[in-house]
Amino acid sequence: MQSLQEKASEWSGVNPNDAFAIDETNLYRKLGLQTFINLSTNFYNRVYDDEEEWFRSIFANSKKEDAIQNQYEFFVQRMGGPPLYSQRRGHPALIARHRPFPVTRQAAERWLHHMQQALESTTDIDSDSKIKLLNFFRHTAFFLVAGDELKNQKQSIACKHAASKPAAV
Repeated sequence: MQSLQEKASEWSGVNPNDAFAIDETNLYRKLGLQTFINLSTNFYNRVYDDEEEWFRSIFANSKKEDAIQNQYEFFVQRMGGPPLYSQRRGHPALIARHRPFPVTRQAAERWLHHMQQALESTTDIDSDSKIKLLNFFRHTAFFLVAGDELKNQKQSIACKHAASKPAAV
């Protein structure tokens, strides 16, 4: 059985070494906090203005300011900076935190579309860092898709202790 990481690599087309090349350089030290705030703001401005209602609806129950803060704090922490996200929200637990949302392949591609545009228009990110970030984002998006598909499979598997109840997720 394939692991979620293996599925993410297969589905994203990103080799794990490329996906985790972000760990070779402290991108937080290289780019700084304000760059991650700018990237996340740029990204979520695009998301909340998306012309596709189905995509915007995924974010409808979140305030844009909260989404921006959650994202940049996660990025800062993951890219070698202080654990801002964990200090405020606990462990990132990406699959669990995205469980309420439909993380489909279509949604992942739409998310990546906006992230690529945000990366391209955030001028204080050098081209090498953009490549590393995009590979990480692409792999992670499909890691979440794999987690969503696993969640959906578990919901249809009956619990061995209850004949008619689905398994707890």
